[in-house]
Amino acid sequence: MKIINICGARPNFMKIAPLMRAYKKHGNIEPMLIHTGQHYDANMSDLFFKQLGIPEPDINLEIGSASHAVQTAEIMKRFETVAIEEKPDWVVVVGDVNSTIACALVATKLGIKVAHVEAGLRSFDRNMPEEINRVLTDSISDLLFVTEPSGMENLKNEGVADDKVHFVGNVMIDTLRANFDKAQESKIVESLNLEAKGYNVVTLHRPSNVDDVTTMSRIVDVIDEIQKDLPTVFPMHPRTKHNLGKLGLADRLEAMENLKIIEPVGYLDFLKLTGSAAVVLTDSGGIQEEATILGVWCLTLRENTERPVTIDQGTNTLVGTDPTKILDAYRNCRSQAVGDAQTPEKWDGKAAERIADILAKQPA
Repeated sequence: MKIINICGARPNFMKIAPLMRAYKKHGNIEPMLIHTGQHYDANMSDLFFKQLGIPEPDINLEIGSASHAVQTAEIMKRFETVAIEEKPDWVVVVGDVNSTIACALVATKLGIKVAHVEAGLRSFDRNMPEEINRVLTDSISDLLFVTEPSGMENLKNEGVADDKVHFVGNVMIDTLRANFDKAQESKIVESLNLEAKGYNVVTLHRPSNVDDVTTMSRIVDVIDEIQKDLPTVFPMHPRTKHNLGKLGLADRLEAMENLKIIEPVGYLDFLKLTGSAAVVLTDSGGIQEEATILGVWCLTLRENTERPVTIDQGTNTLVGTDPTKILDAYRNCRSQAVGDAQTPEKWDGKAAERIADILAKQPA
């Protein structure tokens, strides 16, 4: 059984790593790894492959950055050639980036079966490009691997046949658990002259935040207040850095005495940085999940989340972008310990094994 596995952007790497390991237990699976090149710089790609022990891609499509339409179209054009030549039995796509929907569409139109890892998540916000990618990918997939109970409910409501859907757990957490001890060896906290639980971390990259001058100005106001309370670290996404300059907000951030703006860091450093923080402020989906397992308060600067289990059982709070609401939630976090956060069902580090077991039983 030949399985082509697709990765393209930083969040994909953490999801594909445990799958590539899990396939090794099945003699009937011949896995191929294709990197679309959606994230292509060293910090966003090469370093993650090295740190997570992901094998070198069999093929790199080298797409690079572009608009959603151009990027999706280029991935489809280049992947179609590969899929026709390789004739896989399955194409496995992960997450919700442009590479996910592009390769799923190509495979489906060629009559190749598609499995979607991290299926069923819904923010119910069609203004998010990721939401469109999630919904469309799920609608054309033959197997849907779900991370949390809300995903099962969403797919049922959308009429997806029960026999296609499997609740397997979260491959992102597989990677976190596999690398947690190694991440503790990182010296990033000391190198930034920080103390454990004595600083905050900020990450921002969503267009709804970083493309809008009014929204971003309010978030900058919040960061200013928070960094006065505790040192704050901001590993800055390249797109965010570009937009802050374009919006005229970069100088304000750089003038903040207690804010450390750093380049994006590798997975192990970031895991140590977030795991040792007092609070994480983010608009990322994956960080909501990681913070829940790490037992770190997470304030999500969005009006919705596709990962409600991180609120119901984890450490996450939706705060939107209203400065008063964010600061109230921040002060609430600072006034109390996290306690024992509940671990969501099947977030036990074995999700990839369950996925590989199910795929191995499929007819070729």
